[in-house]
Amino acid sequence: MASSSSSEAVEPAQSYTTMESGDVEAIGARCQLEYCNQLDFLPFRCESCKGKFCLEHRTESAHKCPNEGAWAAARRRKELGITSAPDTSKQPLRSFLPETKCSYPQCKTIINTPRNTGVHCQTCNRMYCLKHRMLEEHDCNKLTPLGARPSSAAAFNATAQTEKARVAFARLKAWGREKQKDIKLPTAMTPKPSGNAVRLIALNNLKKSAKGDDKIPVDKRVYLHVEAEAASTTSKFPRGEFFYGKDWSVGRVLDAAAKSLQVQNVNNRGGGEEERLRVFHVEGGRLLEFSEKVDAALVSGNTIVLLRGVGPSAPDLIQT
Repeated sequence: MASSSSSEAVEPAQSYTTMESGDVEAIGARCQLEYCNQLDFLPFRCESCKGKFCLEHRTESAHKCPNEGAWAAARRRKELGITSAPDTSKQPLRSFLPETKCSYPQCKTIINTPRNTGVHCQTCNRMYCLKHRMLEEHDCNKLTPLGARPSSAAAFNATAQTEKARVAFARLKAWGREKQKDIKLPTAMTPKPSGNAVRLIALNNLKKSAKGDDKIPVDKRVYLHVEAEAASTTSKFPRGEFFYGKDWSVGRVLDAAAKSLQVQNVNNRGGGEEERLRVFHVEGGRLLEFSEKVDAALVSGNTIVLLRGVGPSAPDLIQT
């Protein structure tokens, strides 16, 4: 019995041990593998399941040990000084999550595996691989959190944009009233039933002073007063008279007007709406769409104003 106790005191170097030749129980033991049952006078004992096996089936993989890895885990815990088995209830949640694909649309990495750990984003409530775990890597600010109600941020942005447009239009109306005060017509041109004569004289003067592309045929020109609002734009020339082609789009007119007045134009560089220039039609009382044609939206003698940061066209916001 002393030899038996001394053998138990020695830590085995493998997952199986050779039983003592003097142990009566070892003599004539049969391999416990169901389909082997071979008689072996010096069988091996599996330290994980404590079963007895022949030479061929002594390893855990050979006899398909039901407790495979238990001996190695116990030895590892002993080396680390851990006296008890780990509490699986305290393991990270990702250990119990099913394997799935990274939530980034263009990524095909399978996560929640021993090799690829999944990372949960607290902002959008999605799982990502290590490469796309950062907010900027998976465009988190553009995503609606899973399980959340309709984004209050989107509603806030829409409200802010609408309010900004209202302020811009109010500012424009005030600018228009100040401009009307500055206009002093000669006594002979005070408003009378024959106002068409006044407009005709003003249009003729505009045609004489307007500048533009001389390649545009005279019958294809639209003569306009162009101004840059000082409150939202910075220009070298605050106003001017120009002519443009009737078949031009409003966007092309905007580019040409900005170049003529030397107003910074970053519309083609992308960016937010707060930096984009828009065209306001004074007589029509609305912002013009970039795709509109000049001959459909404007007539000679009209005035357009270049505004910055007023948002998309919203004619219903004008309060009369």
